[in-house]
Amino acid sequence: MKILIPVDGSVYSDNAVAFVASRTTLIGHEPHIVLLNVQAPLPARASRLVSREALDDYYKDESEKAFKPARKILKKAKMAAEEIARVGVPAEIIAEVAEEMKVDLLIMGSHGRSALKGLLFGSVTNAVLALTKVPLLMLRDKAAPETDALNVGIAVDGSKYGTAAVKYAIKQMDLFGGPAAKIHLINTVSDYAGAVMPDMTGMALPALSEDEVVELQKSEFAEAIDPVLPLFEKAGVKPKEVCLVGNPGDEIAAYCKKRHLDILVMGSHGYGRFKAAVMGSTATRIASIADVPLLIIRK
Repeated sequence: MKILIPVDGSVYSDNAVAFVASRTTLIGHEPHIVLLNVQAPLPARASRLVSREALDDYYKDESEKAFKPARKILKKAKMAAEEIARVGVPAEIIAEVAEEMKVDLLIMGSHGRSALKGLLFGSVTNAVLALTKVPLLMLRDKAAPETDALNVGIAVDGSKYGTAAVKYAIKQMDLFGGPAAKIHLINTVSDYAGAVMPDMTGMALPALSEDEVVELQKSEFAEAIDPVLPLFEKAGVKPKEVCLVGNPGDEIAAYCKKRHLDILVMGSHGYGRFKAAVMGSTATRIASIADVPLLIIRK
């Protein structure tokens, strides 16, 4: 597995490195770890005041400051990493390197911000999401898991995006602790109990009986879950099937918190760079109200 981790010397990027260093099963299969530091170019006026050599030395020194703590974390876990230093617009360089190296996963630590500000994970992470379809794990400010085997939620909705999330998770089970990982296969169905219709006097009456509601929800759940179950069976993985009712973003976020999930995997079509919801409405809602690490699969 080839993993790209942008680092800037902050606690957030250190958390991303520490997450990989905590993956015992993954380490056992010798993943290819790439650390990337991107230095924003100095203003042209400032650049003209120093020699090319001095400028190169400056960028090199700043990159070294970012690599040093990451290197220390990986060394403790007996892991080696390739190091790449670039100068340019961070989001553009990160996306470019991810595509060039054909990485399997991009991991970014980010502080996150209010959804109302349109920067759920900070400007760089949001821009990277818009520029690449490489699977992206966003850790926020979460510390590395204490155990190798993780509680993993995979949200599906019957679409090809949910199926892509399942396929990725199964292929990369080493990331989650291998066979010991606990998989929660999650789908949210509609709350048909709220459906009403007026009678002749104009009073609101239930449109469906309780039994009819249950049957509709069972059918909707099966429609989303059944297509991916053979994928788990073939891989020898037995997921816990979870049926939630209501608004997907709210219900999934609440479930992640209640069950203390370590990570949530979601497929997302994404939107254009200049729209607020780069990840899609459900993922965006979850990101705004929950602190669970999100692994977004865009392919």
